[in-house]
Amino acid sequence: MTLKEVLTAYQERVNEKLKQAIDGLPVVAPKLKEAMSYGSLLGGKRVRPFLVYATANALNADLKLADAPAVAIECIHAYSLIHDDLPAMDDDDLRRGHPTVHKKYGEATGVLSGDALQAFAFEVLAKAEFEKDMLSNQVEMLKVLAVGSGYQGMCGGQELDIEAENRLVSQSELEKVHQYKTGALIESAVELGLLCVKDLDENIKKGFRTYAHCIGLAFQVWDDVLDIISDTETLGKPQGSDIDSNKSTYPKLMGLEKAKEYAKSLASTAVASVAALPFDTRILQDFAMYIVERDH
Repeated sequence: MTLKEVLTAYQERVNEKLKQAIDGLPVVAPKLKEAMSYGSLLGGKRVRPFLVYATANALNADLKLADAPAVAIECIHAYSLIHDDLPAMDDDDLRRGHPTVHKKYGEATGVLSGDALQAFAFEVLAKAEFEKDMLSNQVEMLKVLAVGSGYQGMCGGQELDIEAENRLVSQSELEKVHQYKTGALIESAVELGLLCVKDLDENIKKGFRTYAHCIGLAFQVWDDVLDIISDTETLGKPQGSDIDSNKSTYPKLMGLEKAKEYAKSLASTAVASVAALPFDTRILQDFAMYIVERDH
């Protein structure tokens, strides 16, 4: 199968599982439930669930084990986007070409829908039925998701990003921002895929972790590039929003062409780190290159 076919298959799989999970919630607050569904199911590349599934599949794991962590990490990602779009953060009106959650449902419901999706991520993962010999891996999955999405991961990175606004930061400072803001959750996705296998060799883990670190950074560098070279219709959000917010970006720091080169070098390192492993990692390799070739 081609990368496009695999991406589509995993998108459809996680969308179905996510929809089933949210639809299965009791009707406590209908508007909030609708906002949760809208914020999590309205399009998206499903990069993080893809990485969970693709990593597990490369290791010949049963993909059923990857369903709960794939849904959980997409809930975390969806909540982060909902909160990112709020007036107190990036104050965006569009997400994936549609009104952002707070624009459609109101700011208070926007906040609550993000809160609820964050909690729901851990509920989905905690309630998943794992075999007895995989229970320790399930607990580790919960830890990985918590660390990757919280203070030591995505949330910490978001705060560093806010603090980097309106000033020129060094490359090392900027990489620290994105190691946490974007990279931590991408690395968590690969780690969740690794945890679908019992007692995996540490050298194998090392190769996948290097891959995850490199694509996590490459993803953000290329996002910074797209904010300049793409357009609002293609991006599905306002083009130039990083410039308007006076954010620190790679093109601003090193120039557009050097930022492109840097992203591509990171993707190449990612490819090499998994190409050497005794598994079929071609889809992961193709995905690393796709990151720095996409237009949205």
